[in-house]
Amino acid sequence: MTGNWNEYQQSEKPALDLFESLGYKVYDQLDKDFVKLPKRESEHQVILIEELKTALKRINPWINENNLNKAVNEVRPARLKANSLMTANEIIYDRLINHISLEQDLGHGKKNQTVKYIDYDNPENNSFITINQFRVKGKETIKPDITLFVNGLPLAVIECKNKTTCNEPEEEAITQLRRYQNIRDDYQEGAEELFYPNQLLVAAWGDSASSATVGAPAQAFKGWKDPYPYTKDDIAEIIGREPTGQDILLFALFKKNRFLDILRNFIVFEDKGNAKIKMACRYQQFRAVQKAVERIINADSLEDRNGTVWHTQGSGKSLTMLFLALKLRRLKEIGNPTMLIVTDRVDLDEQISGTFKKCGFPNPQRAGSVKDLKELLSSEAGRTIMTTIHKFQEYEKEKYPLLSKKENIFVMADEAHRTQFKDLASNMRRALPNACYIGFTGTPIDKESRSTLRTFGGYIDTYTIEESVADNATLPIKYESRLADLHVEDRTLDELFDQKFHKYTDEEKKKIKEKYATENDIAEASSRIESIALDIIKHYKEKIAPFKAQIVAVSRLAAVRYKRVIDELDGPEAAVLISGGHNDEGLLKKYSVDNDQKSRIVERFKNPHSSLKIIIVCDMLLTGFDAPFEQVMYLDKSLKEHNLLQAIARVNRVYPEKNYGLVVDYYGVFDNLKKALAIFNPSDVENAVTPIEDEKPRLEANHREVMKYFRNTNLDNLEACIELFEDEEKRNEFKNDFKDFAKSMDIIMPHPIADPYRNDLYKLSKIHTAVRNRYRDDSIDIKGVGEKVKKLIDDHIRASSVRVLHEPVSILDEKEFEETLADLKSDKAKASEMEHAIKKEISVQMQENPVYYETLSERLEEIIEKRKNNQMSLLEQIGEMKDIIKDIRSVQTKAEKLGLNKKEFAIYELLLNERDKEGKVAEEPREYGEDKDNINNNEPYVNQKIKEVTQRIFKELSDYTEIDLWRQKSEVLQKMRKTIKVHLLKHDEFKKKLESLTNKIIKLSKNIFMF
Repeated sequence: MTGNWNEYQQSEKPALDLFESLGYKVYDQLDKDFVKLPKRESEHQVILIEELKTALKRINPWINENNLNKAVNEVRPARLKANSLMTANEIIYDRLINHISLEQDLGHGKKNQTVKYIDYDNPENNSFITINQFRVKGKETIKPDITLFVNGLPLAVIECKNKTTCNEPEEEAITQLRRYQNIRDDYQEGAEELFYPNQLLVAAWGDSASSATVGAPAQAFKGWKDPYPYTKDDIAEIIGREPTGQDILLFALFKKNRFLDILRNFIVFEDKGNAKIKMACRYQQFRAVQKAVERIINADSLEDRNGTVWHTQGSGKSLTMLFLALKLRRLKEIGNPTMLIVTDRVDLDEQISGTFKKCGFPNPQRAGSVKDLKELLSSEAGRTIMTTIHKFQEYEKEKYPLLSKKENIFVMADEAHRTQFKDLASNMRRALPNACYIGFTGTPIDKESRSTLRTFGGYIDTYTIEESVADNATLPIKYESRLADLHVEDRTLDELFDQKFHKYTDEEKKKIKEKYATENDIAEASSRIESIALDIIKHYKEKIAPFKAQIVAVSRLAAVRYKRVIDELDGPEAAVLISGGHNDEGLLKKYSVDNDQKSRIVERFKNPHSSLKIIIVCDMLLTGFDAPFEQVMYLDKSLKEHNLLQAIARVNRVYPEKNYGLVVDYYGVFDNLKKALAIFNPSDVENAVTPIEDEKPRLEANHREVMKYFRNTNLDNLEACIELFEDEEKRNEFKNDFKDFAKSMDIIMPHPIADPYRNDLYKLSKIHTAVRNRYRDDSIDIKGVGEKVKKLIDDHIRASSVRVLHEPVSILDEKEFEETLADLKSDKAKASEMEHAIKKEISVQMQENPVYYETLSERLEEIIEKRKNNQMSLLEQIGEMKDIIKDIRSVQTKAEKLGLNKKEFAIYELLLNERDKEGKVAEEPREYGEDKDNINNNEPYVNQKIKEVTQRIFKELSDYTEIDLWRQKSEVLQKMRKTIKVHLLKHDEFKKKLESLTNKIIKLSKNIFMF
């Protein structure tokens, strides 16, 4: 490794230096002074057994040898009975956190004794080791850049990338981490046992880094911006330089005491459908919990413990409550606390209760009634109780009774801004006068009443809308007003009637007014709903599909009318979610749902693959509802202030190919946005929701940026445009600029603002596709531009008859490749197509016959270099490359002429290349087509000795590859190695390279015996 621009110098070495600063023992295998790694039985072993045993004896000094071995086996991946990576990971996590119990006599007879793997109370009583390039054998051999061990257990893996040579360093690192775990579809790869004990994964690229947990999809990897309670200056002082984003994340996650704290209190498993997922805290969650705990411990009075956490919706507020509860449970200073989780709605109570239960929180109990709540609070300490605020009300005239004077009762109230908390807080305080009260809210505290701060105390921590969007934790929300003549908000009834019924006589208007007497009546009018429903269907099909939509209606009647009209107009499948009343009839009775029906509809709506595309609600699902696949809310109801912010946040969840959330306003709510959000400080709600027209300046800027490449080139001259991007760095810049432009178009279309740019979008998409195909550059893609624009581009390309716009043709497809060349008008274009087609085919085939294809690669580079130096004409270059193409196409034929099959030929070439030419060589090889006696003979020269060795080795290896999962079985691989060596040792020319050549043949076998 040389130079400062490689992966090691840019990312891996700075990370290792940081770990050394944090007190880790660092094994740097790329360091010139490196000696040796801790001992392992084999590379299949992922735990440093001796290190683990030493730690177990240090933490549990009483343990005997028998129990020591049992404790090791309890976390040894090979001994676990688990049918999946996630199951194994959860088993080990439980043992690391909750310890295990083993029977041993400590002088009072045999009793169960607790065995701890990690000393969480004394971080320095644990060993912390960092190893780079730690080789592990599994389905394949992997070498993660950095592996972190605590007491010999591999608890973190870091994959580093070079930002100067990787187009998408974060994406490439994450892909590699997923490959290592063997969690990609349709592959059997990696060494997943390394990840059985794993707690954190990190993708790092020098400037920055992101982290997630085992099994996480790419979008779950997030950065760590705030190392609270430390500052960047603190980190700089520790590591001796200005910290990068990578340094901040690694410091924040892996400083010894923080790492153990995160392991113990900030990791949860949750059931999602039929799958289980693992989650770790984000930086704002860790910060809020730490601040809350600091306030509780350091408070001068009981009242000083209270406070409010404002974390914007979609940023994981419910999990923050869970993490705080976990942390409080383990605080020795507060004894055995009682947790009381309070919400103001039954659906939120169900949601948070479900989150706690799904995450395995110990025995949360829901209070079923006021009486039940009283009994639970009056009973022994240590419970976790879920309830709604309404349980703190009495139907009798007496005051609410005192339930407990204990100081270690912690009340956590969700959506604490609502007026119900103000109204019933006095009862809560009377019942629990010494409790600690912490309010959680997803919206900022209003500037007028500040009721939340009075009830719960000042801000503990804030995480604003803008911060959440900047962190990609949530998406920006845009709004669009449509059918302005049907808006209801801020207009008098007379105006509404004049607008809607202007064609009617005064007498007719009078009769209509008697029937439609309120704004709600106007909003419910069938003719109005028909007009809006038609517009919704059109808008949904043009802009939103395949994402999902939510219609918010003014009333239950309006909701069912929307359902009826959408069905009549043959719109997307829609479902109504309204509760029923005893006296309902007609449509209301037909469409009202009970809790079971509601749950089934919600599950279908949340499923991206279900045919249910639209849900229609009145009040349900406007808060506490998380459906990332929902992109648009069609708003036909008066909402403002907290209710408005909470409702529109339904569309801000992150999902692949979703670049924004959208609210379409049919009621007029956004006609005066300032008024709707007037109760908040402007800075608190800045950019909470912005008009879609605000994207216009960004669209114009992104259009200018992507068009700069073509200042002197006609966009219609496709070949000239392709030639502009021969340089890989320039291709990467064009890809990013095109994506930014396409994203802006995705946000604005089908708004007329986008119309002037549509033609350029089509032309640029053709160029983008042609550049990817010509240069066989897989990093050139349209991932992330938005589902709608993606489909539009795909449809446009598919409709084109230009061959270069379709999937690049392999040179092995002789007929079609020759037709592709014939379509190209210039020799320069033909040479370019041939060069990159050859490079691609060589890269694909290299593993199956490395010697043969490496030779072809060297020939190609020599041709290119000669052409650059004007030592060869363009036509000569084309002729030489045609010869290489011929050699690629004729591998099978060459093998057959030698009397070998294609797999044998790969081993033959390897042996021929690796033999010791200075040793005793019976026959010298000649070029293909040569014969010893007749140079004009078409029969190829064959080194008979090497051919015989090849065939013997191949035959015996073939037998071993019939064994199921032979690649993973060390005993099979050992026998294969022995077989190879037996044959090679018979020939002097192979003795010097015996070990390395055996390894190469094994590696080659794993590739050529794939099918």
